[in-house]
Amino acid sequence: MKKLLLAFGVLSLLAFGDLSRDSSGIVTDSVTGLEWQDNYSDNATKIKVANWSDAIEYCETLTLDGGGWRVPNILELKSITNKNRYNPSIDSVFQNIKTSEYWSSTSDGAGKRYNGRFVHFYRGFDGVYAKSQNYYVRCVRNIK
Repeated sequence: MKKLLLAFGVLSLLAFGDLSRDSSGIVTDSVTGLEWQDNYSDNATKIKVANWSDAIEYCETLTLDGGGWRVPNILELKSITNKNRYNPSIDSVFQNIKTSEYWSSTSDGAGKRYNGRFVHFYRGFDGVYAKSQNYYVRCVRNIK
């Protein structure tokens, strides 16, 4: 029984991470080793992007705290969802949230050239849409 409880505790930490937010609007997940953009005043006031390619360009040119940002892959993006919450289904440490679709860098489907994966932060589900669609982006980087 003790082993089962310990295993559940470890899985809980991995599922929800250990998130903290600093004064510059960067959320750090000490479990995954990732930093998340939660401040949109750096080089663009709009977090909506025209399409998947623009999301990639936005993150790669983001200069917040020295740069090094990118669009998260689908597993990274899903790691900040909290399915125990809805509207938004993201950890409460995040302050700048749109309960909408957010792009991942992961291509998917038979038309990998045309389709990209996303997470919808209303209920935390993920799916596939055409890369030409307009969605939000939340940039990520590895902890410095």
